[in-house]
Amino acid sequence: MFDPVAVIPVYNHPDTIGRVVDDVLAQGLRCVLVDDGSEPRCAGVLRRLADVHAGRVTLVRLARNQGKGGAMMAGLREARRLGHSHALQIDADGQHDTGDLPRFLALARAQPNALICGCPVYDESVPKGRLYARYLTHVWVWINTLSLAIRDSMCGFRVYPLQAVVALIDRVAIGRRMDFDVEVLVRLHWSGMPIVNLPTRVHYPADGLSHFRAVLDNVLISRMHARLFAGMLWRAPALLWRKVRP
Repeated sequence: MFDPVAVIPVYNHPDTIGRVVDDVLAQGLRCVLVDDGSEPRCAGVLRRLADVHAGRVTLVRLARNQGKGGAMMAGLREARRLGHSHALQIDADGQHDTGDLPRFLALARAQPNALICGCPVYDESVPKGRLYARYLTHVWVWINTLSLAIRDSMCGFRVYPLQAVVALIDRVAIGRRMDFDVEVLVRLHWSGMPIVNLPTRVHYPADGLSHFRAVLDNVLISRMHARLFAGMLWRAPALLWRKVRP
């Protein structure tokens, strides 16, 4: 049975999360909000959303900030506990085009064993430094999967089959901050999960709040690529055989 839910990690986005939740609920989706140790004003907004939409919005509160990955893993486990089959991940800052929600859900329903992965189509609002830096991660992902199957590993707009992704995060230690989106995708690809790339528009608001820490998160991502490269080396025969087998 296809029974999706949206999982939204939230850390201090009080001005945008209400609209994102409204757009998600308008598609008939329930929602798991993960308060990742937000400041009081944002925490209050999240509590009110859960109260106003009782039965449709579940609030998970982390006492201390865990990072995007830690919040996502808490939300994925809660979604699985609630009995849902799939989790749609979307950011709380409003950069993702919620008009594409029906396309993501339709693909997930048609291919329930695949991961539906957003492939950003940027407008002029994208910071050029961030855009160019993404390509270095893309190259490392292609090396670490020996494949071009993953077009963009950093977009936080995607749909996971819950049983497989929760089994993975319960079995393997995965990065708990900005490295999560990349690492979980590579490891799911290693496991044989099909990846379906879906182009989707991404807009960076001029007054948008980013929690990306240029030095620390880049160090974490570099370490993650090194770990994944080591993991790829001993998986290489199986990954290459996957390409040539009938």
